[in-house]
Amino acid sequence: MKRRGSSGRWLDRQRKDQFVKQAQDGGWRSRAVFKLEEIDKRDQLIRPGQRIVDLGAAPGGWCQYAARKLKGQGTIIGLDLLPIDALDHVELIQGDFLDDEVLAELSDKVQNKPLDLVLSDMAPNFSGIRDADLARSYELAELALDFAVKHLGQGGAFLVKVFQGADFESYRDQLRAAFAKVAIRKPGASRAESRELYLLARDPISDHNEQEQD
Repeated sequence: MKRRGSSGRWLDRQRKDQFVKQAQDGGWRSRAVFKLEEIDKRDQLIRPGQRIVDLGAAPGGWCQYAARKLKGQGTIIGLDLLPIDALDHVELIQGDFLDDEVLAELSDKVQNKPLDLVLSDMAPNFSGIRDADLARSYELAELALDFAVKHLGQGGAFLVKVFQGADFESYRDQLRAAFAKVAIRKPGASRAESRELYLLARDPISDHNEQEQD
C-alpha cells in the first residue's frame, strides 16, 4: 500500500537521514546529539567537573553526550515532560518546566550551587499554527533564560534552541543584556528546511560593563 500523509514523509526522511543512521550505529538516543557535538567541538562547552542542566532532555541524547564528556566527574540533571530511560551519572526529572512544583524540584537538585552550563532544546507541541507555535516556543526560551540567569555561575554558558521569526531579535537582545557574548549557531545536523537556530550565550554580565557579540 502506498504510504500517504506527513507520517509517511517523516518515515522516508528518517530512513534517508545520515545522522539518524550515525546515531543508531553509535548507540546514541537521537540524531540531535550531533547538533550538540558540533557546537561543543567548536565552542568547547563541556568539560569534566562541570555542573550541567539539560531542559527538554528527552529522549536523553544530550545528557548521554554530556555524560560521556564528563567521564563521571561532575553533575548532570535532565528534565522533560516525557519519560527518559535511566542514564548512568545523570539525574532525571519528569515533569513540565512550566509547573512551579517541577521547577522547585529542579532548583532543589541544583542546591543553590552555581551551574556551569544550561542546555535548552525545549520546543512546544506544534499545532501547525505558525504564529502561535512560535510564541509558545519563545515563552519556553524566556523561561529557560530566566532559569539560566538565576543559576549560572561566573563564566557559565547557556545554549538554547530558538526558531527564526518575529520574536528572534527581541530574544537575542535579552541574551545580550544578560551575557557578555552571544553567538548564533546552525549545526550541520539541523535540517536545511528547519527554521531552528541555537543561540549560545556565555559569561553572565553581572560583573561586566561591556558586551561582545560574534
